[in-house]
Amino acid sequence: MLTALLSFACTEKKEVAVQLYSVRNVIGTNEKYAENHETVLKGLAEMGYTAVEAANYNNGKFYGRTPEQFRNDVESAGLKVLSSHCNRSLSAEECASGDFSASLEWWDECIAAHKAAGMSYVVVPWMNVPETLAELKTYCDYFNAIGRKCNAAGLSFGYHNHSHEYAKVEGEVMLDYMLNNTDPEYVFFQMDVYWSVIGKASPVEYFKKYPGRFTMLHIKDHKEIGQSGMVGFDAIFANAYDIAGAKDFVVEVEAFTNGDWKESMKQSVDYLLSAEFYK
Repeated sequence: MLTALLSFACTEKKEVAVQLYSVRNVIGTNEKYAENHETVLKGLAEMGYTAVEAANYNNGKFYGRTPEQFRNDVESAGLKVLSSHCNRSLSAEECASGDFSASLEWWDECIAAHKAAGMSYVVVPWMNVPETLAELKTYCDYFNAIGRKCNAAGLSFGYHNHSHEYAKVEGEVMLDYMLNNTDPEYVFFQMDVYWSVIGKASPVEYFKKYPGRFTMLHIKDHKEIGQSGMVGFDAIFANAYDIAGAKDFVVEVEAFTNGDWKESMKQSVDYLLSAEFYK
């Protein structure tokens, strides 16, 4: 009995966030969120998740809720508000001119909302592969500018990769160019380890090549975490802290083996919390 209690107490101390896109089928729209968020958030907390990353920011609100309401929803379920995915892509005119001042103004309300919601991180989850390095450089400058705004508000700004960032633009690997042309003081990277593997890249090699740049990691697999056997989580976590500089880990599950979000989300967090490599 004592051993079981000590094990449970140890498990309780482990922090693991969840990307709410994982449960989009039950809270992905404003209407579904209003109907189901109490049950879903409480259920995730009971499974062992400790924080959330939002995926539904729009016009100063999260899932149709004010920042204060969203924060209360999350904290009332016993979770913490950690981060959010949101985006404002540049127009063709902005990319051509290099003047992104109009889009930059959009971020003022966005950053204020994230601050009011208690976020620590603001993360851009997507950009298309640019046709030229000049366009990619404009985006890097744009991200640096957003990062400075977030920094001034006490938030950290990052970019989340998929697999296409490992493609080449005019002979340069897109992700490498972004890492080399964004300011580490203002822009971190949230590596999605699964999409990196799909992009035929080694997460550990990138940690070593760009130490300290990966403040957050998306822990993802083909379905449930650990399900595919193709993502080397033990090696990733062996290098995540001291080399990559990772401080927070976010589970994302995009597909469920049996179509049951509860079963899949529980299986994923259990895999991490029981793993020796997960501190």
